[in-house]
Amino acid sequence: MEQLDFFNVPSPCIGVCQANNKGYCKGCFRSREERFHWNDFNGEQRRNVVRLCKQRYQRILRAKQAHEEAQRDVAAESPQQSLFGDDD
Repeated sequence: MEQLDFFNVPSPCIGVCQANNKGYCKGCFRSREERFHWNDFNGEQRRNVVRLCKQRYQRILRAKQAHEEAQRDVAAESPQQSLFGDDD
């Protein structure tokens, strides 16, 4: 049984309409199909898309943080750092 929708689920679009290397929008993290069919989706489908977008966003944040940590680890281990006198 479908749940009644009392409130419209707004589009997660923030106006940054560019696709990343996996085909997801860089602004709202929807797939091409999710963007094109948003107006055809019912409330439950829209809520599911928003949930998926949040998961994709969190996954990208974790990947960026892991990459930054790896970069810091490499920089800390590099013997070249001491040659330049950087005392960050």
